[in-house]
Amino acid sequence: MLILGIETSCDETAAAIVEDGSKVLSNVVVSQINIFAEYGGVIPEVAARNHLEVMMPVVKKALSDANKTWDDIDAIAVTHTPGLLGSLLIGTLTARTLAIIHNKPLYAVHHLKSHIYANWLETEKTPEFPLLSLVVSGGHTQILKMNAHNHFEIIGTTRDDAVGECFDKVAKILGLPYPGGPAITAAGRDGGDKNKYNFPKPKVDGLDFSFSGLKTAVLRTVQSELGLPISHPSHDLKNHLNKQQIADFSASFEKTATDYLLEKLEKAYTENPETKSFVVAGGVSANELLREEAAKRFPNVFFPERKFSGDNGAMVAAAAYYEIKNNVEPTDPYKLNIMPRSEIK
Repeated sequence: MLILGIETSCDETAAAIVEDGSKVLSNVVVSQINIFAEYGGVIPEVAARNHLEVMMPVVKKALSDANKTWDDIDAIAVTHTPGLLGSLLIGTLTARTLAIIHNKPLYAVHHLKSHIYANWLETEKTPEFPLLSLVVSGGHTQILKMNAHNHFEIIGTTRDDAVGECFDKVAKILGLPYPGGPAITAAGRDGGDKNKYNFPKPKVDGLDFSFSGLKTAVLRTVQSELGLPISHPSHDLKNHLNKQQIADFSASFEKTATDYLLEKLEKAYTENPETKSFVVAGGVSANELLREEAAKRFPNVFFPERKFSGDNGAMVAAAAYYEIKNNVEPTDPYKLNIMPRSEIK
């Protein structure tokens, strides 16, 4: 079964063709990172306009790279929610139109489900059920339990910021470029002392997360280290930091964030001892320290290939494949909304 997957939830315009939920025949991603690097984050209106410019060329290249035509495609899958509304609109309108024109079944797929299914792409060994999944990205931080394909139970979630957003904001405090995750890793590994600063871990009951306090703790520690008052603007702190301080703050923050994530996952394992596999998914799953520490702490832990960690069309196609295998009905392309009417204000 060949599925065309389309992903436009944030600032990547992506399309891919995947065979039987695992074999990636093509995977085209046009990123807007260079556009937003100078702003330190994504501007939704600009992102949507850039999706509009490259959407169809990306789809055509996905078909070309796979050496397939529309006659070969069995279904179309598209990220339906969550994400930036303007960006989602470009992807869903494209998918709906293509499904109508080429008479293909359409599957509207949840973005986080797609990230989890990235772990089934291009791998001989796949996760076993029941499993626990740690989903970590710029917009989400959750722990989910899966007893079977397409069965998801959220057992922990962030109450404020996501871990990826926290990485971006800490990087901005330290004067590091966007996106913050790779920049903090690079700075920390350039002679940084991960034990230099003892940042507090947020105290949240159960399996939920909180990252707003950790972000603030870094800000206050930087100000204190520099002998500056808390009223000193955060955007100016980078002008007072030396290279060693940036390296130490980066390494210490990354260690604290990683330990916090994995301690929550360990708690989830204690409450679900029948777990056979652990799946880490989302853009932050590419983090080197997170991969190293998770491999030490958990048996049978899975990470997607780094090229599938970020947003991409292949993961959307994989998620749709397992919906089809579970007899999920196709989406009516004439009625697809990017969010339920009850949520539209």
